[in-house]
Amino acid sequence: MKNNKYIKVLLAGMILVSSCKKDYLNTSPTDSVELSKVFETTKNAEVAVNGLAKMMTQQYLGSQGFNGEGTIKMYYGNYPGNNFFVNLSGWADIINANYNQNLTSIYLYYPWFYYYKIIGNANQIVENIDAADGNLADKQFIKAQALTYRAYSYMMLAQIYGNRWSDSNNGQTNGLVLRKDVSTGDMPLSTLGQTYDLIYTDLNDAISLYESSKLVRNANKNYEVNKDVAYAVYARAALNKQDYVNAEKYAVLARANYELMNNAEYKSGFANPNGEWIWSSYGASDETLYFYSFQSYIAYNSSASAVRTTPKCISRELFDKIPSTDIRRDLFLDPKGEAYTTATGLAGATMKARAFATFPDLQSNAVPYAYMNFKFKANDLPGVGNLNHFRASEMYLIEAEAKFFQNKAASEVQGVLNALNATSGRDLKYVCTKTGTDLLNEIKLYRAVELWGEGFDWFDMKRWGDTIVRRNNANGGNFLTSLAVTINPQDKNKWTWSIPLRESDYNKGLE
Repeated sequence: MKNNKYIKVLLAGMILVSSCKKDYLNTSPTDSVELSKVFETTKNAEVAVNGLAKMMTQQYLGSQGFNGEGTIKMYYGNYPGNNFFVNLSGWADIINANYNQNLTSIYLYYPWFYYYKIIGNANQIVENIDAADGNLADKQFIKAQALTYRAYSYMMLAQIYGNRWSDSNNGQTNGLVLRKDVSTGDMPLSTLGQTYDLIYTDLNDAISLYESSKLVRNANKNYEVNKDVAYAVYARAALNKQDYVNAEKYAVLARANYELMNNAEYKSGFANPNGEWIWSSYGASDETLYFYSFQSYIAYNSSASAVRTTPKCISRELFDKIPSTDIRRDLFLDPKGEAYTTATGLAGATMKARAFATFPDLQSNAVPYAYMNFKFKANDLPGVGNLNHFRASEMYLIEAEAKFFQNKAASEVQGVLNALNATSGRDLKYVCTKTGTDLLNEIKLYRAVELWGEGFDWFDMKRWGDTIVRRNNANGGNFLTSLAVTINPQDKNKWTWSIPLRESDYNKGLE
């Protein structure tokens, strides 16, 4: 992941919207290398794919908060969800989902900009790799990787800017601008169904190319995509589309080569790939995100003020549902009846002292809060660490949900949950015997517990069509009064972000 002149071409080739008609919408590299040079050989093209990985951990739009994929997880998955608390009343508009129809808001624009940047550069690779000098297997593997990135990006965009599938009239509502080449002309929106058709096609093609190439990624390069990543994207996309047959099929395939982490690994800080991680983004001490990284916003030991003064906390209601025998309960600051400021969560003297004694890696000037998280721990300061995108745990949960909605035997679903929670050692006392609606609620509960803080909260609630209900302390929760709101599935444009003006103003195909 070191800087390289070929990487710089892709990193600096900023595709800000899907249709670039104004010069100011493009940023040219200051040390530009001709595109033909990038794809002159497969060796050069491999570095171009590396550039796609790098794009996921870069600062964008001149703002500290926009840091690639970490921003999607934090601002779009965690903050507006049901189970993630932070004492930030000034962020109420983001946390309460008030920007998703503000056409000029940078928050509405950022995911569109970010993912179309990846898509545009992936398209360059898809279009040009066949003409590069090199062996066929390398070309197949490189194209498969680019298609996997494109499918992932369209999947994420569909979740944000498309309706939930249950509100889409079986895919007939608006989808995305589906750019499959490097053109930037006017283009209309597809339907949501057509969007998922492209995602599936890209993944089918990628899987076929991975298999034809017979190549695999380096075992030490978890940031590279491979066939297992394509399977994982397929599983998540199929779940979003309520295509439960494929969701189950690909979830099982995706996790086949990955073992659930043991308890020591689980408590080690979620900053380093292990045998459970299917795909992640690379983070090292020589990276340049500093205070902009995901870990600088969530790792309990970070020296960033975003953590020291406003640590990220689990909702009181979700914490109370975690059994005392579950090791995941230990990853949060249990009040244990000790005093704290109920309006904000600020820990009292006794709880504060216990937090520092239990977690000595806390910064000396950190301000502990009741229910604060100790799940994430940076490798280095202010927030160095790898960023996970897919784990085997998610695949177990997708499998369980897909089995449930296919009306498979309750024992099959229970077995998956038992494997995730009991056999793994996370909770040796766990036994699932629930059926019917209670079983579905059990799946939802353990998605919330297992994947807390990893950017799934809002996306899951939207997909299910569930109501967000946040409560303040007086009503049994721990949210600030300004954040203790109820958001129904039909509110906020059905949780669908509008197409940014920076797209519609210059893409007349949307008229």
